[in-house]
Amino acid sequence: MKPEPVIITCAVTGGIHTPTMSPWLPVTPDQIIEDSLGAVEAGASILHLHARNPEDGRPDQSIEGFMRFLPRLKQSTKAVINLTSGGSPHMKLEERVQPAVQMAPEVASLNMGSMNFGLFPLLDKYPEFKFDWERQHLEATRDVVFRNTFQDIEYILSSCYANDTRFEFECYDISHLYNLAHFVDRGLVKAPFFVQSVFGILGGIGTHPEDVSHMKRTADRLFGKDYRWSVLGAGGSQLRIVAQAAAMGANVRVGLEDSLWAGRGRQAQSSAEQVRMARKIIEGLGLEVATPDEARRILALKGADKVRF
Repeated sequence: MKPEPVIITCAVTGGIHTPTMSPWLPVTPDQIIEDSLGAVEAGASILHLHARNPEDGRPDQSIEGFMRFLPRLKQSTKAVINLTSGGSPHMKLEERVQPAVQMAPEVASLNMGSMNFGLFPLLDKYPEFKFDWERQHLEATRDVVFRNTFQDIEYILSSCYANDTRFEFECYDISHLYNLAHFVDRGLVKAPFFVQSVFGILGGIGTHPEDVSHMKRTADRLFGKDYRWSVLGAGGSQLRIVAQAAAMGANVRVGLEDSLWAGRGRQAQSSAEQVRMARKIIEGLGLEVATPDEARRILALKGADKVRF
C-alpha cells in the first residue's frame, strides 16, 4: 500500500527567538509573508504563524498584529494556515487564544500540558541585545510555568471547535500524550487528530533517538490509527529528528521558530532553506511531499474558504 505523502509544516517566526539571534528572523509583516511564501514554494503545505511587533520584534498576539499579514498571505498561497494559541509563556490564556477564536483558521496549535519552558540558557550566547525586552524575555523563563491546565485546554477546544478549527496538538512530553488521551476519551477530540511531538525544549522531553521512539510507541499504543504524527526538533536537533522520524512514518515541522540553523555552525537564511533540506531527506527515503490539498484531506480540514480573514 502506497504511504501517505508527508506533510511539511513550516513555523516561520514563533515567540522564542529574538531579533538579536538572527538577521533572518522575520518580524515585520512583509518579512513574515516573504518567508512564508518561500517556504510554501520549497514544499511546505502548512504554515504555523505567530505575529510580531514590527518595530522591535516582540511577540504580539493581538488581532491587529495578525491582520497585518494574514489577508495578504491568504490571497497569495493555497497553503493551510495554522495560528498559534500558545503565543508566549508570558501571556494570559485569553490573549493567547483570541486570534484562533476570532479568525477561525483551519488549524490552531494547542499545548497539551503545563510545563517549565526554559529559554534562559540562550542568555550565555549573546553578550548584548538589540532591544531591552529580549534579555527580560529570556531571563523570566527561569521562574515561569507555561500554563496549560485541563481547564485551559478544554476552553480552547470548545472555543475553536465551534468554528470547525482543528488542532496541531503540541506534545512536549509523554504526559502530554496522556493528557490528549483524556480528552479523546471524553469525546472532546475527534479523529483524525494531528499530534506534533516537540523535542529539545528545556522542560520537555529530550532529543535522544530513544526519546523519539518512545513518543511514537506511546502514541501508537494510545491512539492507534486515529492520529497523524508529526515531529519538530528544537535547535541543532531539527534535521536529525526529521530524518529519524520521517523514516518511521512521521510528518515533519521545520522553520525559524524552531531552529535558526541550516547545518552545524551555519545559520539558515530563510525557513525555505530548512524546508528544502527536510524535503531532500523525505524524498531520499522514497516518499512524496504533501500538497496543501493533500494535507487538508489527510487532516480532514474544513477548507480555506471557511476562515475569517
